Amino acid sequence: MTLLMAGLAVLGLVWGLVADRIAARWPAHEDGSIRSVDWRTVVVALVGALAMGLLGHRFPDAGSTLIYVLVFLALILLLATDLDQRLLPDELTLPFAGFAIVYGLLGLNPLIGHALPGAMLPALIGAIVIPAIFFVLSLPFGPGALGLGDVKLLFGVGLLAGLERTAFGVIVGVLISGVVIIALLVTRRIGLKSFIPYGPFLILGAFWAVLLQS
Repeated sequence: MTLLMAGLAVLGLVWGLVADRIAARWPAHEDGSIRSVDWRTVVVALVGALAMGLLGHRFPDAGSTLIYVLVFLALILLLATDLDQRLLPDELTLPFAGFAIVYGLLGLNPLIGHALPGAMLPALIGAIVIPAIFFVLSLPFGPGALGLGDVKLLFGVGLLAGLERTAFGVIVGVLISGVVIIALLVTRRIGLKSFIPYGPFLILGAFWAVLLQS
């Protein structure tokens, strides 16, 4: 582990703890309550540390690393809010998508090609088609199985990571969700009719798409 990886891992851990406390307060709960520290705090902190630490060796140039540090900080906060409130706020998902568009159009995003003509087209296709397919596939599971916040998140991830990475990221997210849901069912922590937010799994898939998908 390099010094940069260690430093980013610490940053991810600290930000995960902060993000959890933000999510416990914002957006404000209808009953005005503030959740105390619990298992979600641990999950967000550990995921933040791991994702940020791995980011330390993902990109060869400091500029791309810095940009994706900011991207990951946003994703960690989204992870915290969805775990706490089953909500992916527009105040985060819409600027995230807007940033991804600008970053790609400027030819600066290494994941979709540096200033390559038409490089944004596959990313745009992925940003539109993948959320649409995922939304249609969720319909048999009833209203709310996949929320509009999830769709907006996938739109931004598609623009940022490109068509292939986003597709594989969604597959990874679905596989992780399957393992977790089966484990929760077996241990009777949830029932067959329990609502499980998909956002956290999609965010884990987004981390995978950026960090591990070549």
